[in-house]
Amino acid sequence: MNYPKRAKAISLAWTGASGAPYGLKLLECLLMADYQVFLMISSAARVVLATEHGLQLSANGDKAKAQLLALFAERGNEAAGELHVLGKEEWFSPPASGSAAPKQMVICPCSTGTLAAVATGMSNSLLERAADVVIKERGQLILVPRETPFSSIHLEHMLSLSRLGATIMPAAPGFYHDPKSVEDLVDFMVARILDHLGVDHGLTKRWGYDKHSADNRDN
Repeated sequence: MNYPKRAKAISLAWTGASGAPYGLKLLECLLMADYQVFLMISSAARVVLATEHGLQLSANGDKAKAQLLALFAERGNEAAGELHVLGKEEWFSPPASGSAAPKQMVICPCSTGTLAAVATGMSNSLLERAADVVIKERGQLILVPRETPFSSIHLEHMLSLSRLGATIMPAAPGFYHDPKSVEDLVDFMVARILDHLGVDHGLTKRWGYDKHSADNRDN
């Protein structure tokens, strides 16, 4: 398959850690921001999606894409960007090669198994290879682990990746924005991820500000 190259492109991965709502919201925001998103979903992530969100996501990429876009449309958000749902062995897709891969990638949520695979350069699936490519090409890799407590093994892997330039952002939402719902907590974490990616948003108020505004987001 040929993929049209767009100015704003990113790789996004969902793995088997708890936190499916984070991944869904992040995808929705990226598509609304007109990104070309290469989405990789592990088998365990599909189980978590069904458990935490009631979404039985197809293993077929085209069908999964249709399901996700329909979900966002139901929320009143028509995707301005472009979504590609990739299988774990689509080795000829852009994320598999340094000559074509987006320079940014987020693994959200990130299981400790995926954390270990990326930290040790396993590259046994497209998801792991995509992360390896971003590291070797000196791109921006953000991992959002969701586990508690962290063992020394987990912490060692996070330290290794941090030393390689990756950003570790545990799914640990703050409460200073006075959240009223689970969605508010999800928005907090997604907002922090979008900040690091340089994507403008109005998901939550910033420290020291009382309202959402473009002026607030610029500071």
